[in-house]
Amino acid sequence: MNNCAGRSEKGATRREFMKMIGAGTLACLAGRTSADENRPSIVIDPTPRFALSPYLYMQFMEPLGTTDGSVAAAWDSWRDRWRPDVVDVTKELAPTLMRWGGCFSSYYRWKEGVGPRTARKPMLNLLWGGVETNQVGTHEFVDFCGQVGAEPLLAVNFESDGRKQWQRSPQGDVRCAGPEEAAEWVRYCNAADSPLRREHGRTEPYHVRLWQIGNETSYDRNGFDCETAARRTADFAKAMRKEDSTIQLIGWGDSGWARRMMEIAGEHLQYLALHHMFNPDGNAPDSPLRGTEYRKDPARTWEHLMNAARVHEARIRQMREQAGGYDIPLAMTECHFALPGRNRGEVLSTWAAGVANARLLNVHERHGDRLRIATLADFCGTRWQVNAIMIPTPGGRSYMMPVALVMALYRHHTGGQSVRVTKSPEALDVTASRSNDRLFLHVVNTSRDRSVTSRLVADGMSIRSGKVFQLAADPEFEVMETQAREIVPVQKDLPPDGLWTFPPASVSVVDLDIQPV
Repeated sequence: MNNCAGRSEKGATRREFMKMIGAGTLACLAGRTSADENRPSIVIDPTPRFALSPYLYMQFMEPLGTTDGSVAAAWDSWRDRWRPDVVDVTKELAPTLMRWGGCFSSYYRWKEGVGPRTARKPMLNLLWGGVETNQVGTHEFVDFCGQVGAEPLLAVNFESDGRKQWQRSPQGDVRCAGPEEAAEWVRYCNAADSPLRREHGRTEPYHVRLWQIGNETSYDRNGFDCETAARRTADFAKAMRKEDSTIQLIGWGDSGWARRMMEIAGEHLQYLALHHMFNPDGNAPDSPLRGTEYRKDPARTWEHLMNAARVHEARIRQMREQAGGYDIPLAMTECHFALPGRNRGEVLSTWAAGVANARLLNVHERHGDRLRIATLADFCGTRWQVNAIMIPTPGGRSYMMPVALVMALYRHHTGGQSVRVTKSPEALDVTASRSNDRLFLHVVNTSRDRSVTSRLVADGMSIRSGKVFQLAADPEFEVMETQAREIVPVQKDLPPDGLWTFPPASVSVVDLDIQPV
């Protein structure tokens, strides 16, 4: 793969490939299939199965210091505001939930990030490097959520998750915080009469409903053990709920901790958290997903990226089993590809990675009966390819990476209830949902070079009309600042016969208006 207009294995240039799709030359692609009556079908049982959470499209903001200019680059320090281009593109992405925290939470003292900016205390970013000015804190983050239409989620400092290396800075500054500080944060955000918040010029509460206790607590053997973490989770929950009994709490349950966490602290929790930052190839030295190896053999790269859905689903099944016996929703508050490369896996800028991420979203939908919060990106930054949004600096217009393109497409076209896909062609990865008399199909063509024509059928229903919103491109195409808007959804009407041809390497949403027969 490369960004130049080279030739694919079929001999067509990238420009020709895009023109073929954009011009709607689906008839010639459909010529590879048999006659209409023998074409395969996508069959949907429209009976609602379970509610799908809108939080399956969350994003995650963490100040990443010198590693990636995430928050600092998104903030316009000249005008004391969020960069308008970041706000605008985030509105396109339309996340339902935004999380503030991550490993940063383990040494974050929230009071340093509130009040007059001229009086805010800078801090060392103990993991990611550099100095955080705290110009962005609680007010600014919640304000950003309000501007883009997302609900805020705050991750509290859970006594540094027991990690001694984060309990004090090299200068001896205490970075560990207990239940009292977490409870004070809840009061600051949610109490109608918070004196400190009012002193800072905000009379109305922020109404932060979701809070996470513990971040990757089980990932460090030098931190809390499960017993300690569970007991302290209960202590934090009790203190926080004294300030607001209506908040919902997420406890850490990964690495086999789920059952013991629930036994000790389960009565206080509404969600159990897990994370999944993964490489579908593990550490295989011959992986085409390492560095720029993906450009050498596009077909092999595609195969390895498509395998990610199997690996990801196995991880979610594992967590479900570990939480067996407890009917508690799961919250995957961090999740993305973790591939080696100078910018966390440059292959993630390719459209092939966009298709792979669409398959991961389908996995989330299939497990939507238990998985209620999930993401696939680190939201924004200046260079990590795992970001949903890239921020050019010092200026320029922010843009969506392939993972964000598919998340936005699904987010704008999805139903509230999961329904079953009873039949679909082998090459198509299909999930479906429903809201009243509208049926939504999320369709991923996992074939890199072949289209698939299929008839759309809803059991016991007639399709009055339908629209298709489609993302399709050469899998080798790489999204970057100079060609950030080349891949956009194309909207077309579904023909009366219900037949549709899904181009190779495409991600589509089919929106059907249905009625009982």
